[in-house]
Amino acid sequence: MKQMILTSFALLVCATLLVLDNGKESSQQMITTGASLTKSEADHYIEKFQSYAKEHDVEPINATIDRVWKAIPGYNGLTVDIVKTYQMMLDGNNFDTDHVVFKEVSPDVHLDDLPPTPIYKGNPEKPMVALLINVAWGEEHLPNMLETLRKFEVKATFFFDGSWGKKHPEMVKTIYAEGHEIGNHAYSHPDLNKSSIEETRNELTKTNDVIKEAIDIKPKWFAPPSGSFNQQTIDVAHELGMKTILWTVDTVDWKKPDPTQMVHRVLSEIDKGSMVLMHPTPAAEEGLPAIIQGIQKKKLRLGTVSDLMSEKRADPYE
Repeated sequence: MKQMILTSFALLVCATLLVLDNGKESSQQMITTGASLTKSEADHYIEKFQSYAKEHDVEPINATIDRVWKAIPGYNGLTVDIVKTYQMMLDGNNFDTDHVVFKEVSPDVHLDDLPPTPIYKGNPEKPMVALLINVAWGEEHLPNMLETLRKFEVKATFFFDGSWGKKHPEMVKTIYAEGHEIGNHAYSHPDLNKSSIEETRNELTKTNDVIKEAIDIKPKWFAPPSGSFNQQTIDVAHELGMKTILWTVDTVDWKKPDPTQMVHRVLSEIDKGSMVLMHPTPAAEEGLPAIIQGIQKKKLRLGTVSDLMSEKRADPYE
């Protein structure tokens, strides 16, 4: 009987708040249509519910174009889930904040709504970091780097140079089979800032073809070689269904830095939403475990570029 009463009450509260949102009736007028609770009891619960929601709801963040960081993805907000919250409270006729259930609220503006723009980082409110591994050489370092990622249960995004992928299709398949994300890194490591539109399109298309042949997917992220690009590059990538990815933090591992010093510098620059660029090099191979552990000590999760660009909320790493 008690459960039936509270279930009816949950439905009444849902109807009441929906009406309140439309501004058509007061909560008192709505509650008088039900017999499960008295008007004063229902108003008491609704007042508590509205007060709690007002203090704890989190507004969603729209995707935007930042003056410095260019395209920034949106991030879901939070609001109290009325029905699930009261379902959780059926065992006790009281407002228990331990049983409050939230649901995510999508922003109005999404990354796909923005014009073609480079992306250097994720949303600065999302406690997540993505590792970008650009591969055009250095395959001898990949097995140990993959073993490190496997050990820490981390998924990264690998951007393949098409000519490299054509020579090493089995490695492409292995990396993809282990759950890592695959992106496009052009075909012959050109300076796309100096390339014609036809040359750019050919570079990106050939690499997509190599990836399609190896693992039967079409990449949705493109990383320009050496970070050299112009608006034409971004537009061509967009036409081919890819967004252009740069980086927030660069290991500069190709300069053969001391791994310990490299790790210290990289970790000092990492924050929520960072994307960390590396390559299969001796420094990255040696420093990767410490980079992962350092990121996790900052209570930041590690995910792919798609994970980071997603509006879905992420909890801090524990």
